[in-house]
Formats: sequence, structure tokens, C-alpha cells
Amino acid sequence: MDADELKNRTKKFAHRYVKLALALPKTVLGNHIKGQLIKCSTSVAANYRAVCIAQSKPNFISKLSIVIEETDEACFWMQFIIDEQLLKKQRVSPLLQEGRELTSILVSSRKTARGLKKQ
Repeated sequence: MDADELKNRTKKFAHRYVKLALALPKTVLGNHIKGQLIKCSTSVAANYRAVCIAQSKPNFISKLSIVIEETDEACFWMQFIIDEQLLKKQRVSPLLQEGRELTSILVSSRKTARGLKKQ
């Protein structure tokens, strides 16, 4: 997967997560998670764009680490939504799976950039 494909994938990820966030119940918990989920999922796409224009290898790795953290946080909120039964599991699970796949891809990219062997 090249950088442009990953840019598109992270952008689609953000759109899908935002749409799901907007479907959360309008409760104190639902509103809290909505804000957190919108923030971290859109950060994934925006910060991945920054990765693509990093000016040095250390800067690339640093920015990529931020994207990994935000993707993992989005997965946390998806799991929390499932745990709290705020939305149907079958609606949330595909998005959680996409988050996990992105996390795996990004971690692998960071390992490659650091010169570490893939495990």
C-alpha cells in the first residue's frame, strides 16, 4: 500500500468513524464519546498527511507514532461503545476491525522506518 492509498484509507476511516459517532445516543456518555471519537478519528487522517510530508526520518517516525496513538484511541472508543452496548455490535465491529488493521499497518511502517525486523 503506497502513501496515497493510505491517505485515502485514513480519510475514509475518519468519515466512517464520524458518521458512527453522530449516531451515538444523546446522553452524557454518548456525547462524551462522540467528541472523543470525532477528535481522534479525524486526527488519524490529518496527521497521516503530515507523515507524508515529514522533513526527516526522525520527524516521520514521530508523526507516525502520533497517528498510531490516535488510531489506537479510536479503537478503544469503538470497544467501549460495544462494551456499553451504546450501538449494535454488528454496526461497530467492522469499524473496529478497520482501526485494528490500520494500527497494524502503521506499526509495521514504523518498525520498517526504524530499521527493525517485522515480527
